[in-house]
Amino acid sequence: MSRFRKYDGGDPLAPPVDLAEALDAIGQDVMAGYSPERAMREFLRRGGSDQAGLDELARRVAEKRREILQRNDLDGTMREVRELLDKAVLAERGQLARDITMDDGDRAFRELMLDDLPASTPAAVSELSAYDWQSSEAREAFDAIKDLLGRELLDQRFAGMKQALEGATDEDRQAVQEMLSDLNDLLEKHAAGGVTDEEFRDFMDKHGDFFPDDPQDMDELLDSLAQRAAAAQRMLNSMTPEQRQELMELSQQAFGSPQLMEQLARMDANLQALRPGEDWSGSESFEGDQGMGLGDGTGALQDLAQLDALADQLAQSHHGARMDDVDLDALARQLGSEAAVAAKTLQELERALRDSGYLKRGSDGELRLSPKAMRQLGKALLRDVAERMSGRAGARETRTTGLAGEPSGASRQWEFGSTEPWDVPRTITNAVLRGGASPVRIQVDDIEVVETEARTQAAVALLVDTSFSMAMDGRWVPMKRTALALHQLVRSRFRGDDIQLIAFGRHAQVMEIEELTALDARWDKGTNLHHGLLLANRFFRKHPNAQPVLLVVTDGEPTAHLEPDGDVWFSYPPHPLTIAHSVRELDAAARLGAQTTFFRLGEDPGLARFIDSMARRVDGRMVSPELDDLGAAVVGSYLGSRGPASSYREHFGDWYGGGRGFWV
Repeated sequence: MSRFRKYDGGDPLAPPVDLAEALDAIGQDVMAGYSPERAMREFLRRGGSDQAGLDELARRVAEKRREILQRNDLDGTMREVRELLDKAVLAERGQLARDITMDDGDRAFRELMLDDLPASTPAAVSELSAYDWQSSEAREAFDAIKDLLGRELLDQRFAGMKQALEGATDEDRQAVQEMLSDLNDLLEKHAAGGVTDEEFRDFMDKHGDFFPDDPQDMDELLDSLAQRAAAAQRMLNSMTPEQRQELMELSQQAFGSPQLMEQLARMDANLQALRPGEDWSGSESFEGDQGMGLGDGTGALQDLAQLDALADQLAQSHHGARMDDVDLDALARQLGSEAAVAAKTLQELERALRDSGYLKRGSDGELRLSPKAMRQLGKALLRDVAERMSGRAGARETRTTGLAGEPSGASRQWEFGSTEPWDVPRTITNAVLRGGASPVRIQVDDIEVVETEARTQAAVALLVDTSFSMAMDGRWVPMKRTALALHQLVRSRFRGDDIQLIAFGRHAQVMEIEELTALDARWDKGTNLHHGLLLANRFFRKHPNAQPVLLVVTDGEPTAHLEPDGDVWFSYPPHPLTIAHSVRELDAAARLGAQTTFFRLGEDPGLARFIDSMARRVDGRMVSPELDDLGAAVVGSYLGSRGPASSYREHFGDWYGGGRGFWV
């Protein structure tokens, strides 16, 4: 047997969600000091370039709520009753004036009674409840008041009842009374000890037409009734005292029988006892002029409650909140299918981020960027660096694994734009295996090219300043982006090289890329370049056969050094002893053959003079890039230390000038 359900939105042929934009944004926030969990939440709040986020959906929810309150008021039923009453009195006056057969004394008495009606609508309706109407039109209008009140009161508790009972007969009204009586008996039996499934089914078989939402068990019935009844109570709470008093007085006229109100009051008491957790005491302030009837007003209060629940779900503010908490059906009902599709996409995005391996939970229970995520983020940053280094449109990334064109012994399939020589034996072999030896026909897919490797292995020490001024002046994230881009380049394209990341603030320490990327801003005073150079030289000595490459990113002069006992000695302005210790270790790096580049951040003239003198001392370079160009400058300097300029000019255009001092 086939089963069908309503389509839940979205393009069924759409590809899986693209994590690239999300991962890039999350990585940027992590480098700015956010935890991965918070960074993911921030992206879900902001959304993507073509994707509405939680904040946009929450704004629309708040706008819908404000619109309901500013457009409507709760006086609709009272206005409709007043209009029907005026219509009845006017029709009766006309009949009294036209009826020439009526006794003059009787006519005068009736006119006097109509003239002296109370100003209060409920009092006037009550006084006319026993009036003997002479006009059939007036009688119909007055009976419509009783019918309207009955249908409105029922519509408050059972949505759609106002329309369903329009033109109802006495038998229909009796069926309503019987349903209410049976329902109250059922509720009271449930409160006393429980209702069996058979008793529930018997009730639904008898009165199921009154419950179009088709509850499947007693709990579903209770939830549906209690939510509607609580909204009806909140509507009463939202009325002015005068409006409530008038409604209570008019309610006694519903269907011309007070028994209806008795049954409804009994039902409300039963529901409140069974579902005390519903909001029975809340209220709202309606400020518009579009009158709503009792049923419509109750529906509006239900909508407001649902919008409040959606706002809470979209806020994702409680511990352990997930996008799966968002009620997509309610969102579609309130904001339309497009909003539901947007929220569902965010759900899939969050699920994909958690399940794809980009985020992993550490031993402390906190989420962290996985190595897979770090590689993906590094690739994105490296592409950005390559675009900045390329001075022309259409420049391509380098696909060689090294420099100088020496074969590595490996080959790869030819791609458009490849400039390496063909690997002829492998190309011919591929053609023969595909199409036979006679004759040999080479196709594009058969072609393989020779991979090349660098003649010289490099040991790269990247020293990054983590003093408080880096964070204070907005250089923290560019520094991390630079480190990650360089790390990705070395690990993916120059796997024979080795790289060490050294962070130096009040003291220095070697860090893995994941640790540096997640490092929060440090506010300790001190720029201990001496300690950083000590660690760099130790790293160079561990790689005696590699070309040392020293890259230093800083925005301040050395203000701290290590004492022989390991303590940190700090002085500002910089003390000559601190300068001497730093210069001594820089000279040691020069004796090890290090190619040194300083990247100066900031415009301080004193810093510029100091860094320039340090670079000249070891025949190094000083670069003063803009923050956005820091990554390109560092990567370019590393590439410049790896081989001739011509190879990288081909790939990166005019950004690479080649030779020592090309950045100066």
